[in-house]
Amino acid sequence: MSWAAIGGVPRASLVRVGAMSLRHLYLLRGSWTRLAELAYWPTVQMVLWGFITQFLATQSSYIANAFGVLLSGVLLWDILFRGQLGVCIPFLEEMWSRNLGHMFVSPIRPWEMIVGFLAVSLARTVLGVVPATLLAIVFYGFSVYSLGLPLIAFFFNLIVFGWAIGLALNGLVLRFGLGAETLAWVVIMAVAPISGVYYPVASLPSWLQLVSWCLPSAYVFEGMRAVLIDGWVRLDVMLWAGLLNLGYLAAGAGIFLYCLRAARDRGLILQIGE
Repeated sequence: MSWAAIGGVPRASLVRVGAMSLRHLYLLRGSWTRLAELAYWPTVQMVLWGFITQFLATQSSYIANAFGVLLSGVLLWDILFRGQLGVCIPFLEEMWSRNLGHMFVSPIRPWEMIVGFLAVSLARTVLGVVPATLLAIVFYGFSVYSLGLPLIAFFFNLIVFGWAIGLALNGLVLRFGLGAETLAWVVIMAVAPISGVYYPVASLPSWLQLVSWCLPSAYVFEGMRAVLIDGWVRLDVMLWAGLLNLGYLAAGAGIFLYCLRAARDRGLILQIGE
């Protein structure tokens, strides 16, 4: 069905509109990552803010320290988020530009590529987070640097955990193609509700606390609240975060190297797409 041009306006066709719509519906049907993403974001937001609201409603004494704790949580969370994206985005840019094949005919070794991604991630994270911390001082009179020396430990534990996640996700994109690129934004947000960014891990359901304590980020945010609210540094949580990060970073690098080797063996490097 179509309409003739009126006043120089080209005729429209329901067939063409339908074809365009079907093209993207078929794309959704053929990609489980895109389908999952449709329900994922509303669910994560509901869970995260549900826990925040539930906690604040039962902890009136927390309100007095809420400003500094919440703002510190936002800024420290961004270190983890930027650290992971800083590993994923450079790799995705190589794939978007179809440059992986050119990279692998060069003398670069896989471990050198990994170190390069980590260096870029560190630079991107510092350039992204530092201006925000300075603006927090100007706008709100709050300095995250008031955390003192523990801030260094918080920073490196969070960014290393982000690196581990980013390397694993890069491997999955190699395995499943660019249709899985949304994982770079999806997976990291699933970590937020169970990391205790804005509320203590103890406020989570007991079964979920077990999952939370398996994440280095949960220990970091518990340590942050101990400094801001109680005024003391919990070395135990920093130790646990560091030990967990060693395992996660090794696992993330291992997943990436395994998927890279599999992609090479199957000749997928030059064929990676949707």
